Amino acid sequence: MFAAFAGSTLVLNGCGSSDDSGGSGDVTLGFVYGGDTEFHSCPQKAVEQTAKTENVKIFTADSHQNSTTELSNIEDMTSRSVSALIVQTVNVDALKGDIAKAKAANIPIYLTSVATGDVNDILGAAVVDLGKLGALDAGWIAKDAGGKNVQVGVIAGAPGAASDLMVGGFTKALPSTAEVVANQPGMFNPVKAQDVAENMIQAHPDLQYPFVAPEDMVPAARKAFDAAGKKDVKIVTANGTDEGVAAVEDGRLSATAANSAMSIGRTAVKNAVGLLTKEKVDKIANIPLLLVTKDNLNKAPQYCPK
Repeated sequence: MFAAFAGSTLVLNGCGSSDDSGGSGDVTLGFVYGGDTEFHSCPQKAVEQTAKTENVKIFTADSHQNSTTELSNIEDMTSRSVSALIVQTVNVDALKGDIAKAKAANIPIYLTSVATGDVNDILGAAVVDLGKLGALDAGWIAKDAGGKNVQVGVIAGAPGAASDLMVGGFTKALPSTAEVVANQPGMFNPVKAQDVAENMIQAHPDLQYPFVAPEDMVPAARKAFDAAGKKDVKIVTANGTDEGVAAVEDGRLSATAANSAMSIGRTAVKNAVGLLTKEKVDKIANIPLLLVTKDNLNKAPQYCPK
C-alpha cells in the first residue's frame, strides 16, 4: 500500500529449512514485501511463521518502498526458481512489470492487499477491500455528526499508492453534509503528516474530522491538532494495530478500520500453497474488516504475530 521512494538497495533473506523433501516441503515461496513499516513487517512475520508450520521453504526480500527495487527482488527470486512469488507491492502501478517479469520466468504471483483487474494473470490474492475500509470510517463520521454540516480533512498515503483506493472509498461514502475541505498526502511519513496537519488546521480552524491513514501517521497529526488547541478534533484511521486500538481506548483516536496484517500473511501462504497443490481454496480471499471503536475494543483482531 506504499508508494515508491528512491535510493534503496536489495535486501534478501532466506528463511526456512534448506531441505525441500516431503509434503509441501516441495514448495518454495518467495515473499517480496514493501518496506520496513509495521504494515510490511507484520505480514513478513506471519508469512515466515506460516511457511514453517506448512513445511514450506521461504525466501524474503525487502523492497524498501521502491518499485525499481521490487522488480529487482522479483528478478532475483526467479533466479532461485521458487514455486511461486507472494508480492506485497509498493505501488499498484508497478504490478504490470512485476507480473510480466514473473510470467517470463514461468513463476506464478500471489498478491497481498490488492488484486489485478484480470485475475487470470495471477495465482491468487489475499485482498483487502480498501474502498470498504475507507467507507467504514466515513460511516462512523456520518453517525457521529448526526446530520450536521461538518468539515473533513484527509491525510493519507501518497499519489499513485494503493491508499488512493482507501481515500476514494472514504470520500464517496461521506454524507452530503460532510465537506472535504483539504486533501493532502502525508507520504506515509509522520514528519510530513505533522506538517500537513499543522497547515490544514491553520487553513481550516473549524475542521472537525480528519481521516489520517495509516495509523503510523496519527500520533504526529494528533500532536499538531492538540498544539493548535484542537483537542476536540476526532481522528479516524485504518489498520488496527495494538497501538491504534490503545489510542481508540484512550481517546486519541475515535475509530480505526482494522484489517489484520497477520491474517493477510497467513492467508497468502496457505492459499498460495493450496492453489499450487490443487487444493480447494479460494483464488481471491477477502480479508475480514472491522471498524473498531470504544464500543467493541474486545473484538479487535490481532494485527501482528507475536
